[in-house]
Amino acid sequence: MNFTGKYQLQSQENFEAFVKAVGLPDDVIQKGKDVKGVITEIVQNGKHFKFIISTGPKVTKNEFTLGQECELETMTGDKAKAVVTMEGDKLVTTFKNIRSVTELNGDILTSTMTLGDIVFKRISKRI
Repeated sequence: MNFTGKYQLQSQENFEAFVKAVGLPDDVIQKGKDVKGVITEIVQNGKHFKFIISTGPKVTKNEFTLGQECELETMTGDKAKAVVTMEGDKLVTTFKNIRSVTELNGDILTSTMTLGDIVFKRISKRI
């Protein structure tokens, strides 16, 4: 399975509860609720991945190699050390008590982040 491609956000669940729990300020939360044009670009080269997530004017870039410690930028702009692994056909990591699972099913990219009992899901489609 190759994740390479560009994906546009189609829907998201529990955005507001999740981002409040991670500590985003209310003004940023309000802007984030209205963003429809979130684009995730993924470049996969073997076990090396580059994620570029464009949310309006904010661009987050993360690079990692499966099984190796890396530094990821979080939603809050903080940096967190993490190891991303492949479990079956899913990219999985845990940082700052958040479990992140990204999976590709055909042209649908699903990113699920869990913090305690809050599950935030983003569903994007390949463009």
